Amino acid sequence: MQNGTSPVVKDLVLIGGGHSHVAVLKRFGMRPLPGVRITLICRDSHTPYSGMLPGLIAGHYTFDEAHIDLGPLSRLAGARFYHDEAMGLDLEARQVVCCNRPPTHYDLLSINIGSTPRTSDVSGAAASVVPVKPISGFLERWRALEERLRRRGGARIAVVGGGAGGVELTLAGQYRLGRLLGNGDGCHASLEFHLFTDTGEILPTHNARVRAKFARVLAARGVEVHPLKILQI
Repeated sequence: MQNGTSPVVKDLVLIGGGHSHVAVLKRFGMRPLPGVRITLICRDSHTPYSGMLPGLIAGHYTFDEAHIDLGPLSRLAGARFYHDEAMGLDLEARQVVCCNRPPTHYDLLSINIGSTPRTSDVSGAAASVVPVKPISGFLERWRALEERLRRRGGARIAVVGGGAGGVELTLAGQYRLGRLLGNGDGCHASLEFHLFTDTGEILPTHNARVRAKFARVLAARGVEVHPLKILQI
């Protein structure tokens, strides 16, 4: 699909539905560039807005409110949307090799697939750690945890990372799971939360008043903070 009737001069291929590519598609939808054909290749049809993840976990947002539907956005931009996974690049032929479709030619290529932690590099992590990225995989595991909690009635959860994301996810997760167990404020005797950070304190990039405020909040909610260097990669 392409806006207008201009011949295709350049093929712009976007791999991944990250924030940068969402902005590119929106810009082309608002101001098309004649002669440029855009192709989006993404294994997910909905891309999450990571800033809303804690609110989604807490239950404040629905799935649709926290995700961008790439199909309509691609149509707005006059772009082709291939719901597939890129498996490799043929640099000589300038092609993207996909899992379930023929190779896609590109003149210009952009990759915005986000990060995925290599848990295999951390001893013991592969069997018990759920990486937050990619978010789609994390959400599947989180929903499974909710179902187990409904059956078992308790859990011990550790969050690694004392930055803003780790603190927000800890409090959001505690709130959500506590409410599932029938406690309105999120705290529950059968829930145990630990927050690990490799810095000497939580929120190291924030000012002292913010750090002190959240230290009090975490303590009041029974979250045990471990300011220890726990990862040796």
